[in-house]
Amino acid sequence: MELVLDVYKICYNPLIPVVCMDESPKQLIKETRVPIERKPGCDAKEDYEYERCGVANIFMVNEPLTGKRYVKVTDKKTKKDWAHLIKEIADQHYPQVEKIKLVMDNLGTHKPAALYETFTPEEAKRIWDRFEFVYTPKHGSWLNMAEIELHVLMGQCLNRRIDNIKTMEQEVKAWQNDRNNKKAIINWQFTNDKARIKLKKLYPTISD
Repeated sequence: MELVLDVYKICYNPLIPVVCMDESPKQLIKETRVPIERKPGCDAKEDYEYERCGVANIFMVNEPLTGKRYVKVTDKKTKKDWAHLIKEIADQHYPQVEKIKLVMDNLGTHKPAALYETFTPEEAKRIWDRFEFVYTPKHGSWLNMAEIELHVLMGQCLNRRIDNIKTMEQEVKAWQNDRNNKKAIINWQFTNDKARIKLKKLYPTISD
């Protein structure tokens, strides 16, 4: 935890950006009856019945200090999907930087081995060398600021029924562009000093 919090207090360096990554499933849901559109003074009405159309996976990548975020929708959440996302971060979003500090949870797919299972050894090593992986502790995914961005995305954009990935991609891209244009940032105030007070019971007791 303290390692992650130390990373968050680093001053902005355009050559070594701090980037957070998280992912979340989102169920695809289809209406079985045509909803009643909203009328003046009334709410829109939709039937409680719906049809499940599978599950999409949403990758969230955000750079907290600049108010940038990139969202990618996939139909699966495998090691290869993660590896291609990492390559995209390195080659498309941050091609000119020296090193990318990537904060993420310690999920089984989030390992350098995934790169070697997806790309040639030379390409996997090239991509790996672009990153410094910073893992949040077990049961501490709340330390990942990308999780906050995912909650905002779910509340502002995906809090309704969407039945196919193409529509979801279009809606997510519109949300991403709007939020990036606003340069919306996260006001992170949790520090190691505050953690040692608020989470005192989690620290070992040292006796003289």
